[in-house]
Amino acid sequence: MKNTANRDTAWYGARTACLAEFMTPERNEVLRRTVAMRTRYMTVLAENMFHGQNAAALIRHCEAFGLQEMHTVETLCRFDPNPDIARGTDQWVDVRRHPTTAEALAALRRDGYRIVATTPHREDVTPETFDVTRGPFALVFGTEHAGISDEVIARADEFLRIPMCGMVESLNVSASAAILIYMLSERVRLTVGDWRMDEARQAEVLYRWMMSSVKDAEGILARKFGNLP
Repeated sequence: MKNTANRDTAWYGARTACLAEFMTPERNEVLRRTVAMRTRYMTVLAENMFHGQNAAALIRHCEAFGLQEMHTVETLCRFDPNPDIARGTDQWVDVRRHPTTAEALAALRRDGYRIVATTPHREDVTPETFDVTRGPFALVFGTEHAGISDEVIARADEFLRIPMCGMVESLNVSASAAILIYMLSERVRLTVGDWRMDEARQAEVLYRWMMSSVKDAEGILARKFGNLP
């Protein structure tokens, strides 16, 4: 494992400037524009998601709407996105894996997130009434069949539901996630002042993206700067 303790914004900036010379200006612009729109103010926790197509769709939703991180609980099954559906989007989103729900919730709380359980069975808030300005939050999505676990229900700070006008009680997890991530990420960007990742985090993420985008990136940087620390 490489030591990253001495890497600051200037360190990353020098190396991304070097790697930019080995990609088209258009590609460089896309990466920089995209990282500037990324947020860690909101995140997602997927609890024991069985189906690969739903796992892939969830990553695509996070990537499309600018969430840099998502979390998974893998007590019952491995979070295994279908590559035909993910179509490479998993390389742009950081997936944090947790062996148990308790460990996932504890990690999110340490990082300052409110735990927001998504369920049609609790009368709490809707996407329109949920207060995005009260601080960072994590949306928890349960299994395809049983929904969120009793452990999440017991530990959640708030419950979020999508109101239904028809006969159906709820949407499937992929559709629900798409609606909630889109609506809430838009509201975050409109109403929260510090929704973007800070400069240091943007620099680190851009560096990783460029390292995966440029052929022989490590060799290029080693020849210019010496071996990576």
